Amino acid sequence: MKSGFVTIIGRPSVGKSTLLNKMCGEKVAIVSKVPQTTRNAIRGIVNRDEGQIVFVDTPGRHNSEKKMNKKLMDVSDRALTESDLVLYVLDASRAPGEEEEEIVSLLKPLINKTIIAINKIDIIGADINKTKDFLIRTTTEDTENTEERRLGENLFLISANTGEGIDELLNALFAMAPEGQPMYDSEFYTDQETGFRIAEIIREQAINRLRQELPHSLYVDIADMEFKEAAHGSQLWVRAFIMVERESQKGMVVGKGGEMIKAIRLAALKELKKIFDWKIDLDLRVKTGKDWRHNDYTLRKIIDR
Repeated sequence: MKSGFVTIIGRPSVGKSTLLNKMCGEKVAIVSKVPQTTRNAIRGIVNRDEGQIVFVDTPGRHNSEKKMNKKLMDVSDRALTESDLVLYVLDASRAPGEEEEEIVSLLKPLINKTIIAINKIDIIGADINKTKDFLIRTTTEDTENTEERRLGENLFLISANTGEGIDELLNALFAMAPEGQPMYDSEFYTDQETGFRIAEIIREQAINRLRQELPHSLYVDIADMEFKEAAHGSQLWVRAFIMVERESQKGMVVGKGGEMIKAIRLAALKELKKIFDWKIDLDLRVKTGKDWRHNDYTLRKIIDR
């Protein structure tokens, strides 16, 4: 029986969260075209006859000295040290750059437990050969160590969008996973708490509608949750706040005549209906948390959970 933790790593917007959802067969991580949408170590669980793999999706690695980015990189670094295997995801539709080289350097000590997936091979303009050449150059230069050359050997071409190559990738990961007993019951596909999942879905719908204005300037705070029994079954009442940094940003989230926040609320409820069996009554509001991205307490609250 196989059982292990696999950390998914890559630069922003390479499709890590989409890949996680495809492998798990359920919506585990929120998805957006906005870079660094993922702010936490998101766990997704794959159960097969061979055993169980717990994937840990991490924030995209990005070069920045901002306090929030440093916290996100801490999440990624911690996941790497705690994992049995590493899944390094690259984007074939974007030329590798400085961030990619830094990730390879970070992974070199972990070569023996790293598998590489070149994603987005279905996109027009994807340059698989250029990505392969980058891997060959960065993992073999200035070394005669055959172990270092292995970084480019466990290589898979995939499309997280269409599912192409996913089965082969999973087969390789299960083959490399250590022996052990499952850590979760077989019906689990994630271990996220209800409040966290609801907050993430609301945030997804907000940033996908406000991507030009303030995607990184907001987070979602679940203020209260209460189960209520109704004639038609269980109902979860939730009061949530979309938190922004400045008073001037509240109007963007509310929208003219409240149209924007209404659209966010309805879209979130539609997504939540796919995840939970019970009806959700969502009371959604907007609130200001002044300069929250520079507040250590707030960053710990939303990232270190």
